[in-house]
Amino acid sequence: MRHLWWCLLIGVAPVGVKAQGTRDEYERARQLHDRWHDLVPVLHIEPHWRPNLPEFWYRADRGRGESEFILVDALRGEKRPAFDHIRLAQALSAATQQETNPRRLALAAIAFDDHGSVRFRAFEKSWIWDIQANELRQADPPAPDADPAALRQRPLRRANTESPDGQWTLLIRDGNLHLRPANGGVPVALTTDATPSDFYNGSVFWSPDSRYVVAMRTRRVNERRIHLIESSPRDQLQPKLHTLTYPKPGDPLTISWPRLFDVGEKREIPIETTFFPEPWSIQDVRWIADPLELTFVYNQRGHQVLRLIGVNPTNGKTRVIIEEARQTFIDYAHKYFLHRVADRDEWIWMSERDGWNHLYLIDGRRGQVKKQITKGPWVVRGVESVNDATREIVFRAGGIDPEQDPYHVHYCRASYDGGKFIRLTRGDGTHQVRFSPDHRFLIDSYSRVDLPPVHELRRADDGELVCVLETSDVSELERAGWRAPERFVAKGRDGQTDIYGIIYKPTNWDPARKYPVIEEIYAGPHGAHVPKAFATFRSGQELAELGFIVVQIDGMGTSYRSKAFHDICWKNLGDSGFPDRIAWLKAAAARDPSLDLSRVGIYGTSAGGQTALRGLLAHGDFYHVGVAACGCHDNRMDKVWWNELWMGYPIGPHYAEQSNVTNAHRLRGKLLLIVGELDRNVDPASTMQVVDALIKADKDFDLLVVPGAGHGIGGAYGWRRLKDFFVRHLWGVEPRRDSHSTSGQRNVP
Repeated sequence: MRHLWWCLLIGVAPVGVKAQGTRDEYERARQLHDRWHDLVPVLHIEPHWRPNLPEFWYRADRGRGESEFILVDALRGEKRPAFDHIRLAQALSAATQQETNPRRLALAAIAFDDHGSVRFRAFEKSWIWDIQANELRQADPPAPDADPAALRQRPLRRANTESPDGQWTLLIRDGNLHLRPANGGVPVALTTDATPSDFYNGSVFWSPDSRYVVAMRTRRVNERRIHLIESSPRDQLQPKLHTLTYPKPGDPLTISWPRLFDVGEKREIPIETTFFPEPWSIQDVRWIADPLELTFVYNQRGHQVLRLIGVNPTNGKTRVIIEEARQTFIDYAHKYFLHRVADRDEWIWMSERDGWNHLYLIDGRRGQVKKQITKGPWVVRGVESVNDATREIVFRAGGIDPEQDPYHVHYCRASYDGGKFIRLTRGDGTHQVRFSPDHRFLIDSYSRVDLPPVHELRRADDGELVCVLETSDVSELERAGWRAPERFVAKGRDGQTDIYGIIYKPTNWDPARKYPVIEEIYAGPHGAHVPKAFATFRSGQELAELGFIVVQIDGMGTSYRSKAFHDICWKNLGDSGFPDRIAWLKAAAARDPSLDLSRVGIYGTSAGGQTALRGLLAHGDFYHVGVAACGCHDNRMDKVWWNELWMGYPIGPHYAEQSNVTNAHRLRGKLLLIVGELDRNVDPASTMQVVDALIKADKDFDLLVVPGAGHGIGGAYGWRRLKDFFVRHLWGVEPRRDSHSTSGQRNVP
């Protein structure tokens, strides 16, 4: 071990270790995308349903640019070629005097009629092909649906300004409200106290009976601005200054409030504000017709209280219909759903109140749960559709199958009363579903990182399989050297919770060798980030090709698991799931000794840049080399909504305690910082403050500032510098690439 680290220090390959970072390796890594592109048939299916018929067609990609048109009878579960491809190609060749390959038919605007013919465009002309007679004739081009120029000339009508009964129009003049009779009478001022910083913004909501109107009034504050200097603009020699509004955690915010007016009496009815004293936002404003009530959703700043509030329009009195209150956070941005059931005083509401993200049927009068629609140790990932007539809801679920990866997305159907629950998808993979226009059928496409897509036709009422449409084949891809990422599961910090990740290995992986390990990290609590669906190429594989084993892991603190799993991030973004990640890596190395945990790198972008540096600062005994791109290194410096959601409000000492700036003096290992000077997502000053702290702590590091670049890793050049950095510091050799190693680079993270 001492010999290895001495070699890394002086920059030579250790004795007995195959040299890395050669020109051939860089070239092989660069070519992976192009080598593997278009070698897997039927990655996608796009169904085209025939009007009023249980039939659809799709183009099946057969690989290497070849395809076939398939027609499916959904009732019988039968599929067949949509027409004779060879005869159609021959007819097109004869009609156009241009060679036509039956496996590469370039047809567009395809439409099947009820007479056994198909209309399409090819060679800039319209054609009709008689499927039974195998005859081709030229057709008149179909009339366009509308003249785009005429559409552009249509006057725009401002939504909701006219009352439902057509008697009034609400106008905004100098920020104040004015009512104008529809017959052209003199406008009447409803308000006169607007100012440039306190005004009505034009969002208007009329009651169904036109008796009341709600207008949103905005109280504007002087929001923080940041300034970016473009050092090397393309259109002039001198630098440019860019200024943008950019509120940060703890800043005062511009807020909009609802104001209620009685139209007949031309007066405001003050709304009681007891239940919405400090809003982050007020949204989903709507009127309920019977009994007449105004409702809106109040999100309290700090994101620990979320309420559906009802307002009595006769007196402005408010009540709480639904309330969520948490000691940690309510993930309003990603786990929110609200639906008012038609003709019933009921609401469908999404909540984590039982520790898992589920759907609830709420009594609108009493504000109580009538029924928990979904329940169990799994989560609702999102709602696809609701049907108040049948009282059924279709939704996406994660963890629904205990035998599968809990991050796999499945589709389910449930009744509002919880009496019916149907799994619509079954295959071991993550699913994407598309319904037929009449919702009688669905096409289910599922895959895994190690399983190419499978496409099935299923019934939408019970999820039963009608037929398998297509199964993709990776045999040609494997002959081209492709290696599937390996799925791996290990226990996390508590010794009980399963942690999921994937492993990329070089295509020439040798189990007898030792490989440095690099973690591609993104620990943002707004989602989970390890790929689950199939792809022929990802950037992790390109990096692995240079002689590394690359991993991605979802540790605690990320989403789509239990509330307790997610809550690890609360006021604790510095944790980033590192205890789970390190435990996972140690388990992976115990299973596969080719993972060399004496040489571990880490890299990430944005929140991943923050956590990559955090790995070196807080876990420098495990992570030895890091690349951090455009990181939000101090959560007080980043955008307000993302950071207050996870780190809390008001700002507390934990913000500074977990800052990479505050902890810069703890740096161990080799660090490359990358930042774009025009990053509008994360203030570039966040990276430069880390630089300042590292200099003050007399720490060695590398810095790449990319002129003109925005949020990201710095394009192809930054990606090349990242690869060089790991080759140089994990293999201890100077990269011997050619001068064109960045050309053709794909899928830059």
